[in-house]
Amino acid sequence: MRADVHPFASAAPDDVEGLAQALRDRRIEAADIMAVIGKTEGNGAGNDFTRTMAAHAFTRLLAAHLAIPEQGVERQVMLSFSGGCEGVITPHYLVCTKTGVVARGESAGPKRLALAASRTRAFDPEETGTVAMARDTEAAVRRAISELHVPPDDVHLVHVKAALPMVAAGAATPPRCTMAYARAASALGVAAALGEIDGGALTDDVIGTRLELYSQVANVSAKPGLRVSEVLVFANSPHWDSSCRIHHTVMRDIIDIEPVRALLEAAGLSACGQLAPDQTRRIRAIFAKSDADPTHMIRGRRHTMWTDEDFSDMRYSRCVVGATLAALTGTTAVYVSTRAEHMGPSGGGPVAVIVNEK
Repeated sequence: MRADVHPFASAAPDDVEGLAQALRDRRIEAADIMAVIGKTEGNGAGNDFTRTMAAHAFTRLLAAHLAIPEQGVERQVMLSFSGGCEGVITPHYLVCTKTGVVARGESAGPKRLALAASRTRAFDPEETGTVAMARDTEAAVRRAISELHVPPDDVHLVHVKAALPMVAAGAATPPRCTMAYARAASALGVAAALGEIDGGALTDDVIGTRLELYSQVANVSAKPGLRVSEVLVFANSPHWDSSCRIHHTVMRDIIDIEPVRALLEAAGLSACGQLAPDQTRRIRAIFAKSDADPTHMIRGRRHTMWTDEDFSDMRYSRCVVGATLAALTGTTAVYVSTRAEHMGPSGGGPVAVIVNEK
């Protein structure tokens, strides 16, 4: 089995020409695509329609190449888009593919990138942000890990497009049916699946409040209107063939660069100064979660990200983390998603980097 992540720049939210050309050239086969994960240049809030534009464009492209109805595309391929390309962040997308089969009795080799997808059941609005959502997310993650036959320590990123069901017209919106609670419950489900927290101790009261409970590898966004949460697990496995490996770390706040330096060094890249261009070219993808610290402090000094009424705290934190990671790695193709409830310590967040080993 072989896993790959193919990066493409986008000139607009609905620009799919990079993938379209790769499909025409047969460099990528549509049937091998597991997910398209991208950053679009909207505001990242509930009214960010650039995500919908991107999803529609990729749906049309993939439906034509897969020869299936458009409504069937998202049942086969995860389409996950995060709005907000503040500062130097480049609008881009990543096409994740899986090809071949693992031969029976195949000998183990060096650990390489491995991918597995899973889904939860459909949620009702009143289940959003509750223990029920966390439990089902936990089960979905466990199914994906079981498919990969890897221990939790070899899992370095769990990307979740969390469900946020629509509420019927005229009905009262359940208090937990929000992006924040959907992200929080899903992240705790990831943490429980990987043994990062005691899943048996989860209650509704913990979700969104006990921020000292978190996952070091969860990367969760919530999509309004989605009833089924979609999960993509990135791991390293000795039974997979890939030119890539994935590595992860955790920033304790949004200016915490030393763990990222250590991550780059572990990936065989220079930890001193900005990466040289030949090393930057080895980076296939960078994922990060960011948050403006809710205490309004960073290392003992006050910040104004939560009190500036002209600019969203989400846009501030994306801008800072995007610039920090770009300065270290030399690439602005950084997938930074906010907010980060139960994803890394409060005010910080996980970082994962996929590096070409060859």
